[in-house]
Parts: sequence; structure tokens; C-alpha cells
Amino acid sequence: MKKFGLIGKKLGHSYSKSFFEHYFVEKGIDATYDNLEIAEIDEVEAILNGDYHGINVTLPYKEQIIPYLDELDKVAEEIGSVNVVKIDHGKCTGYNSDAYGFQQMIKPFLTNKHEKAIVFGTGGASKSINYVLEHLGIEVLSVSRTPKAGQFSYDQLNDLMIQSCKLIVNTTPVGMFPRMDEELPVDLSALTPDHLVVDLIYNPRETKLLQKANLAGAITLNGESMLREQALKAWEIWDHL
Repeated sequence: MKKFGLIGKKLGHSYSKSFFEHYFVEKGIDATYDNLEIAEIDEVEAILNGDYHGINVTLPYKEQIIPYLDELDKVAEEIGSVNVVKIDHGKCTGYNSDAYGFQQMIKPFLTNKHEKAIVFGTGGASKSINYVLEHLGIEVLSVSRTPKAGQFSYDQLNDLMIQSCKLIVNTTPVGMFPRMDEELPVDLSALTPDHLVVDLIYNPRETKLLQKANLAGAITLNGESMLREQALKAWEIWDHL
């Protein structure tokens, strides 16, 4: 029996375990999937050196795990973020299936109106989203609580920026279970029915951000489809062990 799991600091919000357990039963795969909560990234060493065949990685460790790996595939190296690790005879290789999952989720909804995007957050998840959008030729405005050069703070956002960016993506955990009442510090009154608003959070299915976007008539997507697509891609990577 092969063992797989998910590494993160807090995993009460995650559906990955139930997804994979259902998938393994459905496909007749002899495997298990564990939630592996770790308080600090150095605890990952024992997991990588244990009896797991592959792991997923979630916040806040998608960037921090890289020094503990032997190798990165090309996409993960370009993005600088890892959410899949394949462990083959002690060799740990990092991959990124988030970018694939996001692109699969969003491509049916993109139109020629989506030339510019606002992306909330600048962590590991945002790197995957920015990678996809930039490869699609979409200009990205990155917004952070602690902006670096070329990024914006939340209080710098204005109606004109929101009106000109018809795609808005939240990559932060703000509003995620169990802190579902939390909101991003941004005025979204300029949203229109021409906007596509994406929140990578899937628990709850409708965050405060998506509720406001729906009231404005915008098209909205949560991260459920991305979760499924990136998980299937992860299994494709692991299945070649």
C-alpha cells in the first residue's frame, strides 16, 4: 500500500484528504492519504525521509519546502512554488500543479475583456496564478498588505483600477474556514457584471468576497474546481512511480 499526504500548518479547511480517499476507492487504488500538520517547515524532513510516496503542500509552506527537495521540475522552478512532491527511492522532486489547476478552471470563463487582473496576495499561491495569467498575456497588478517594489497596498486601490481590471483573483486565506467573517480591506463597489471574480478558497464555497461580487452581478468562481484539477494532476505525477 502506498502512502500519500498533505503538509500544512492548519488543515481543518482542506478537502484534499476526502477527495483522495474517495478517488482511491472509486479507482480501486491501494493507497492512503493523511493530513500532516506541522508547526514549522523543518518538521518536513522526517516526513520526506519516511515511508511516503508523495505529498501535497499547502500554505504556508509552498515556498519554504523548496530547500528540502532534491530537484524541481521546470514549471515549479519557474514559478518558485511547490504543491506536489514525488518521493522515489529517497529522491524528492517538487512540482507545481496549482498553475495547471488554475488554468483549467479559469479558461472557459476568460473573454477579451480580461486584459488586466488584480491579484490579492503575494505568497506561494499567487506565484502560480501570476505565472498562468502572464502566460495568457494578462497584465497583473499585485496587491499585498506589505507591498514590495512594483506592488500595490490595499489602500492604494481605487475605483478606476477596479474598473480597468475585469479579472480579480484572491489568493490569500482571508475568509477561509473557520474565520469566515474576515474580509479583505478593499472597497469593491466598482465591480460590474463584466467582472470575473475568483477566490481560491473553497471552504466556505462562498466567501464574503464572492458574496459581494455576486451582488454586483459579476461572474464568480471559488477554488473547488481548481482543487480537483490540481489534485488529478498530482496523482498523474505520483502514478508514474
